[in-house]
Amino acid sequence: MRLVTYNVNGIRAAIKNGLIDWLRENPVDVLCLQEVKATHDVVDLTLLDELGYTYHWHAAEKKGYSGVATFAKIPADKAVLGCGLAHYDCEGRVLRTDFGDLTILNCYFPSGTSGDLRQGFKMQFLDEFFEYAQNLRQSRPNLIVVGDYNIAHTEIDIHDPVRNKNSTGFLPEERTWMTKWFASGFIDAFREKNPDLVEYSWWSYRAGARANNKGWRIDYISLAEPLRDRLLAAGHHPTAVHSDHGPVWAEIEQV
Repeated sequence: MRLVTYNVNGIRAAIKNGLIDWLRENPVDVLCLQEVKATHDVVDLTLLDELGYTYHWHAAEKKGYSGVATFAKIPADKAVLGCGLAHYDCEGRVLRTDFGDLTILNCYFPSGTSGDLRQGFKMQFLDEFFEYAQNLRQSRPNLIVVGDYNIAHTEIDIHDPVRNKNSTGFLPEERTWMTKWFASGFIDAFREKNPDLVEYSWWSYRAGARANNKGWRIDYISLAEPLRDRLLAAGHHPTAVHSDHGPVWAEIEQV
């Protein structure tokens, strides 16, 4: 299974910027998109249908905001919109799909960039999502949690760790949460296969950040420990330019 997670910062804009052509050239079995910023009925999905995808979609109640969608060439056995917590589900942040023994959570973690209120909301989400995922693992041990986590974990994951030490997305308490997450039985797929490689998944639109590769690695594919031996490869597609993010991919052996 070739799995890709991609914050498209608006699916209609990403399609306009060539996402479909990129998918033709880079076949993906399961495509998890975040920040689709639309409901499915206002997006022309004809070309994705022609590529063989079916989809599940969890939009935010607020128009043009947030939302996640999972497209797959493999039929999903089950789909669950949301995580059962209304204050997050109204923002379209978590979408579960089951494929055989695998469960994929497509997630868009909150950002704290708009101020203290949303930073508090983000930290609450981290705590409650952690509990939700750990509970889900009891019945679905082969769990994969993908998406935009909005956190750069370590200094190697951000271009300027010193200047950003007090920036949301690299705060000590956020990084501590990531350490706890990966210590709790999840594997960072990219780091597992590329322990020392410096690559990023998001770049600011300002000051030529992408051209100068001044980025952050905030998009992840996390695998539950039982899947460690089934992880074949993982990486980024830094040259795919349909958004301010880039796609993150992993190849996972199916059984």
